[in-house]
Amino acid sequence: MAKHSLRKINKIDGIPIAFNRINVDTDQIIPSDFCRNTGKTGYGVHLFHYWRYLDGNMDCPDPKFILNDSTFQAANILLTRENFGCGSSREAAPWALWEYGFRCLIGVSYSEIFYHNCIKNGILIFTLESEKINNLFKSVEENAGMSMNINLIQQEIITPEGNSMHFEISEFHKFCLVNGIDQIDWTLQFEDLIIQHEKKVEDGFPWLSLKSDA
Repeated sequence: MAKHSLRKINKIDGIPIAFNRINVDTDQIIPSDFCRNTGKTGYGVHLFHYWRYLDGNMDCPDPKFILNDSTFQAANILLTRENFGCGSSREAAPWALWEYGFRCLIGVSYSEIFYHNCIKNGILIFTLESEKINNLFKSVEENAGMSMNINLIQQEIITPEGNSMHFEISEFHKFCLVNGIDQIDWTLQFEDLIIQHEKKVEDGFPWLSLKSDA
């Protein structure tokens, strides 16, 4: 069985963007017009395409859109509001976020499918209570362009002012991100046991085997 590994995440240091919009769906994150690739690349340039470019023209970036602000050109942490990633289940949404450069998403709530797609693609994603998110938005907006630190091992955020904020994440998702594995990699840890079980079933119930005698 072939493996594919993700980058390990222990800490993320970088510039956060306060993306102050609610109910951002996956078609706004990466419009269906640009979901024609067979691989995982080629999406980052189209992230938030119809918000990012005037009339969708890539030669005309909208100066009012936050991703086009030179202050945030190196941003890799995205703060979001309620229901980010709703809509369709397209996995190209986290692909676009990753290729653009985002390594962490922090918000109030996410579509469940979008959340799991982010984890599977090596993006640290978690939620905070509304009060904490409001405080974090205020901190980032008042300190635009300043760095923020996220420690996944300690489950701690250090705000631009140096304040500490705890966050929760499931132990399984934390394990996968820290070790740079997805659910397939995790399952492959038990490959020997799986093979033994398959052999046992085949020996005990040979009529269930799909193998041809030809």
